[in-house]
Amino acid sequence: MLIHDAPGSPPPPAGQTGAERLQVRRVRPAAIWSGVAAAVLVLVVGELIAAHIHALGPLTSLVRDYVGRPKSATTSWAGFLLALVGLTTRVRITALAAAVAIDVVFVVIRAIEGRLFTVGNGPTIVLTALAVIAVWRWSGERRRTALRAITFGALLILATKVGEIWLDITAWACPKVLDPYAQLADHALGNPSWFVGHVLDIAGPVPLGVVRWVYFELPVAAIVVAVWQLRGVTTGPWPRHHLVRTFLALGLIGPLWYVVFPVVGPVLAFGPQGHGLEIADVWPNIVPPLPFSLDPMPFDGITPRNCMPSLHTAWALSLFIHSRRGPLWLRVGGAFWLVCTLIATLGLGAHYGVDLIAGAALCLTVESALRDPDRGWDHYRIRVVALGVVTFATTLLSVRYLAQTMADHPLVSGVGLLGLLAALATTFYLTWFAPTRPQHVTAEPVPLDDRIAH
Repeated sequence: MLIHDAPGSPPPPAGQTGAERLQVRRVRPAAIWSGVAAAVLVLVVGELIAAHIHALGPLTSLVRDYVGRPKSATTSWAGFLLALVGLTTRVRITALAAAVAIDVVFVVIRAIEGRLFTVGNGPTIVLTALAVIAVWRWSGERRRTALRAITFGALLILATKVGEIWLDITAWACPKVLDPYAQLADHALGNPSWFVGHVLDIAGPVPLGVVRWVYFELPVAAIVVAVWQLRGVTTGPWPRHHLVRTFLALGLIGPLWYVVFPVVGPVLAFGPQGHGLEIADVWPNIVPPLPFSLDPMPFDGITPRNCMPSLHTAWALSLFIHSRRGPLWLRVGGAFWLVCTLIATLGLGAHYGVDLIAGAALCLTVESALRDPDRGWDHYRIRVVALGVVTFATTLLSVRYLAQTMADHPLVSGVGLLGLLAALATTFYLTWFAPTRPQHVTAEPVPLDDRIAH
């Protein structure tokens, strides 16, 4: 399978095969109910905070997915398609037809009422119906497989809802942003956002449109890779690790740093979308000179501080990693999505170069912690995770406290930061993807008496 790709992974213990391994991997009911309770608690708390800061809460947003205008036309469909991997072909076709039909009805109603076009009600309603049917009508392995896939699909949708209110919280909780530090530190990398943004301006509307679409439709590629990895779960065991686990872990860990290191991005802090709060309207044409003083800058209370680390970079890199051992079309697609995402993060003015380094380090660290769970925490896993933590921490601390030094000594600082990331990437490859070296077995020495006898 695609996910069993770690060299030197230990085999399962003797005598623990087939049904016994499935029994060990089965989630206990207490863990399931604890997870449900935690999800409900997070949604309720998010709704209360949203009411306090006058934002759209996760429960309100979820209700709109059922009977109103969904905030995202992509997310509910992505979660629904992911859930279909755990169903039989007949049920998949029926569910897909029902979701499309419901969406068509909602589209017609909106058109009659003169409201904006969107989709997304159908998959949310059908996904809920599938969960109810699986609980009450199915049994055995069929129910377990279906509920597991439905849970992953629902988690993708719910995580997006919680993420949306978290972005509002970052704007409310962090009145000042650290963009001057990130921009100054980016001198050590050659100000890549300014460079790529200028190149995209010259390239014209077609390349700009392609990378913009790739940037905003990252869930589409993620679902393709995830469905490929999980395509056989209805007839065989679930893979021990897959892209959805990494995506959800990154979505849980990454946003926590937005309130630690609040950044809004060059197009807002130094560009035309700052609405009068920008330091100067110079992105991407003029690189700001080195300042005489350095302080956090105030910004509005509605713009998310969601740049450091770049989760688009982290997610696109994880997608690339999980596509490496698939067929040619999947590998090419994963590489295309990664390259276009990196171009878009910089060229659209959404991120600084240091954001991308932090995002890449976060991805490689989380992926190494989750990958090949049967292998355990051996020396090699600990090494790559520790190096990832060091790379991530060094990036953030250097930008916050050594930005002026990095700008004054760009060659040394840039080579050092990129070299640390290269060391992490190399260690990650050697740990998880490098071919296993043949082991040289030394012949046992023949006893002296036997040699004399012969």
